[in-house]
Amino acid sequence: MEKGLISVDRWSDHSQVYFLTHLHSDHTQCLSSSWTKGPLFCSRLTAKLFPFKFPNFNLSLLRILEIGSWHSVSLVSPSSGSETTVDVMAIDAHHCPGAVMYLFRGDFGCMLFTGDFRWEATNERAKIGRTMLLHALEGDRVNILYLDNTYCNPSFSFPSREAAAQQVVDIIASHPKHDIIIGIDTLGKEDLLLYISRSLKVKIWVWPERLQTMHLLGFHDIFTTKTSLTRIRAVPRYSFSINTLEGLNTVRPTIGIMPSGLPWVVKPSEGNDNPAGPPSISHHCGNKRIINGGPRAEINKKGKLRSVVRFHQYIYSVPYSEHSCFPEIEDFIKLVQPINIKGIVSSSFCYIEPLYYFGGLCGVNPSSQRLPRKSERREKYENIEAKTKSNSGSSNFTDAENRKRKIDFLGSHLRRVSILRRAQRGVKIVENDSP
Repeated sequence: MEKGLISVDRWSDHSQVYFLTHLHSDHTQCLSSSWTKGPLFCSRLTAKLFPFKFPNFNLSLLRILEIGSWHSVSLVSPSSGSETTVDVMAIDAHHCPGAVMYLFRGDFGCMLFTGDFRWEATNERAKIGRTMLLHALEGDRVNILYLDNTYCNPSFSFPSREAAAQQVVDIIASHPKHDIIIGIDTLGKEDLLLYISRSLKVKIWVWPERLQTMHLLGFHDIFTTKTSLTRIRAVPRYSFSINTLEGLNTVRPTIGIMPSGLPWVVKPSEGNDNPAGPPSISHHCGNKRIINGGPRAEINKKGKLRSVVRFHQYIYSVPYSEHSCFPEIEDFIKLVQPINIKGIVSSSFCYIEPLYYFGGLCGVNPSSQRLPRKSERREKYENIEAKTKSNSGSSNFTDAENRKRKIDFLGSHLRRVSILRRAQRGVKIVENDSP
């Protein structure tokens, strides 16, 4: 596709039309209430939530795409000045409310951009999406698949979200005299909270802004901001920490549950010379043992992370993921049969080029794809970090000021690769996206 026509989840470039897969912050970098670059296509539910995230946005720029229907977009070739038409279909990505994949057709062939997605083969909603996608492809192969490669690593294999939700219910039921704290994002995991509420016949506390979102989504009787009505509270991830849980337990017995595909581990805080100081929580990738604190959780012999991890006296981790794990990604690639694959997360915490594992399914010799050496990954991250700092102007701050600006997440500084992961989302679809 020619440069300057279409951008997906990318807002700093100059294109004729823009597409938003969903409203998570790592997909809306550089999108703001004052953004006016051109028409913005999204799902109907995303459009409904849009003013809440971007107040005073010029809503006349929004173009709603109905899921499962083709829509034609007329564009002008920047090089020739001639008109061209691109057909696009939005397909449920089964990620968070409003999240969609985009299938594009045109003179360039067929492109599929997944955004963030969860491809659960046994889920009825995903089965509908599978049928819709196959019908839209009409037997054609996808020329380029822009893939959510967050967990593109054989180490990751998750249970279904319903199974993980039942694990959360079992943990809560086994602690009848405890308050329960669940860490969630500002959008997403609504199905988990609904499952808990219906299974245990309880209301769930959420913070005021989250309650507004729940009401916009049509949930009016299940959630509350009154702590006296329930012992189960869904709190923002940034307020979920070991220190918080330890503090709460000085008042009432409390446990925390972190629903996430990330294998969190407990270890001493970096730079903390006091061995008795507060522990931190960080990512864990690969076949390594967890260190320090609570029962140890390991990757089992089949390469699958154990379902529930109690890595601290007060905290459980449950593999409730809204991203596809490795077997689901493989199943998806076999279905769409792409000729080429490009990962949309170029700096994931466990990043591996998708073609390394799936090149054989695309007609690419897997031996031609090698794992990057650690030094190469480090150099790549440093280059991206330097570019990110330059773009944001953060180089104007002192080291001390930069440390203060870091996000405190789960009692630890958010890792550099997580920041880079946010910076690398989205694509500007250009003509040189060939194998």
